[in-house]
Amino acid sequence: MASTLAATGLTTGSAPFVEEARNRGELYITQAYELYSKPNHEAWASLFGRMNGRWERYANDHFLRGLEVLHLPSDRIPRLSDVNLRLHAMSGFEARPVSGYVPGFLFFDCLSRREFPTTITIRDQARLDYLPEPDIFHDVAGHIPMHTEKAFADVLVRLGECAHTAVAMAARVHDRAQQTRRLTSVMRAMSRFFWFTVEFGLMRTPQGIRAYGSGLLSSYGELQHAIESSDVQRYPVQLEWLIHQGAEIDHYQPLLFVVDSFDHLFSLVEQLESWMRAGKLDNVAPGLPEIAAGDLQSFLDAAESL
Repeated sequence: MASTLAATGLTTGSAPFVEEARNRGELYITQAYELYSKPNHEAWASLFGRMNGRWERYANDHFLRGLEVLHLPSDRIPRLSDVNLRLHAMSGFEARPVSGYVPGFLFFDCLSRREFPTTITIRDQARLDYLPEPDIFHDVAGHIPMHTEKAFADVLVRLGECAHTAVAMAARVHDRAQQTRRLTSVMRAMSRFFWFTVEFGLMRTPQGIRAYGSGLLSSYGELQHAIESSDVQRYPVQLEWLIHQGAEIDHYQPLLFVVDSFDHLFSLVEQLESWMRAGKLDNVAPGLPEIAAGDLQSFLDAAESL
């Protein structure tokens, strides 16, 4: 069995090791590094190699310093244990391998504990440009270098704490329909905040507009498009606009928000929680991202447990 798993590798959509763990209900797993195949490592090398020039030109300096500090290999998939040794020393964060989808509340709860749920599979060579779900390149090369910056890592922790605030508020609403409606609205606001900052955020720097969002930093095509294309509208971030703005799921983002600094971003998370407590997130505009049933249930279950 072990030789069969090794031959198959850890390719997204075709990874028996991960699929079996998921079938057993195991969310948190090991990286099982020995199962990566030669094509898996070649996919990483292809992705990493073509991104280098784009990162140097379009990524923010915090990300570039993170890449340098982490010493991510260019020719093979990194071992998460090696990454975590360096990462933890910088910000207290660590990458925690998971078998796939992490329900919403559990994801934010991980952030509050300085853990980042990390997919261990990697896309195959035929799908380097687009993958609808995260893979290890997106999670490690896109997200993790930003986590070496303590000010940004603290933003993630505060977002995780906001999820706990949402759960505590939901637990005080005894009418189930009202509880579900309000929580769905709050979750949509939080999802949009995460989408337009952590995933697709831009920052104003002395060198001009640069990317800090991991959805951009892991995408060869969209990173350049986000900075240079005249088709993209780039606006100074406004929380009241951001939480009501629908996301674009299956193509390049036509509208992006620009922050001044990570201190600025942290203040926006504080404002988000303040608005949550004041009920100002109870009726955000409908639209994407849709709130998945499993994500909603994870928040409801957490509220029920209080």
